[in-house]
Amino acid sequence: MAAEPLKLDFETDDGFGSRSRIGLIVLETDQTIEAELRQVRLPGVDWYHSRIPNEAEVTPATLSAMQARIPAAAGLLPPEFGFDAIGYACTSAATLIGESLVTEGIRSVHPGVACTNPISAAVAAFSVLGVRRIAVVTPYSAEVTAPVVDQFARAGLGVSAVGSFLETSDLVVGRITEGSVGAAVSQVAAVDECDAVFVSCTSLRTFGIVGRLENELGKPVVSSNLALTWRLLRLGGVDDPVEGLGELFLR
Repeated sequence: MAAEPLKLDFETDDGFGSRSRIGLIVLETDQTIEAELRQVRLPGVDWYHSRIPNEAEVTPATLSAMQARIPAAAGLLPPEFGFDAIGYACTSAATLIGESLVTEGIRSVHPGVACTNPISAAVAAFSVLGVRRIAVVTPYSAEVTAPVVDQFARAGLGVSAVGSFLETSDLVVGRITEGSVGAAVSQVAAVDECDAVFVSCTSLRTFGIVGRLENELGKPVVSSNLALTWRLLRLGGVDDPVEGLGELFLR
C-alpha cells in the first residue's frame, strides 16, 4: 500500500510575465516569428503562443478561411492568464479578413484585451517614425500582395515601389535567407525615393539584418515581425528600448 503523501507548504508569486503577459496566435506553418521573438528578452515580459490551422499554399481563399478559426485559436490562450495584449500573426490574412474582424474574433474569448496584427502594427510604427512613403517587399503572389499595398494606401501611406519573391508556399517562405531579404530591401529602396521599407510576412526573417540595412540605407526598415513585436510590447505597457532591432525599437 502506498504511503500517504506528506502535505507540503508552498507560496505563490506572480509567476512568469509578472510585468506583461502577451499572447500570440501563430500560423501553423510559420517557422520564423517564434524564433525571432526569442531574441527580445525583457525582464518580467513573457510570450504565450497558440497555433491556428492554415494551409501552406497562400491564396486569398486560404487566408480568408482563417477567420472562422480565430476564436478557437484565441481560446488556447487561457483567459485566466490575464493577457495584457494579444496579436494575430499574419499580415496578409489580417488584411483580407479585415483588422476589425480579427480583433472581434480574439475579443470573443478575451473581452477588452488590447489586440493588434502586423498590418495595423506597421501603420502605427510608420506613424511613430514619421514615415509617409514606403517601399514594400513581400513573398506573396501578385493577388495577395495587392491588398496589402492597398491597405497602406488607405492608411494614407504612399508606396513608391513593390517587389515580391512570388512564392506561394509558406513552407518555402520560411526558408528564404536573410541575405535574400536584405538584397530585396536594398533593391526596392533604390527604385524611387521612400522614407522607409516594409518587409511583409511573419515568415520572412529580418531581426539579424535590420541594423545593417538601416545603416546602409539611412532609413528605417520595418518587418511584419518587428512591427508586431514592438506594437504588442507598447500595448502591453512595456516601453523599454531594445538595442539592435532598428530605429523603431528605440521609440
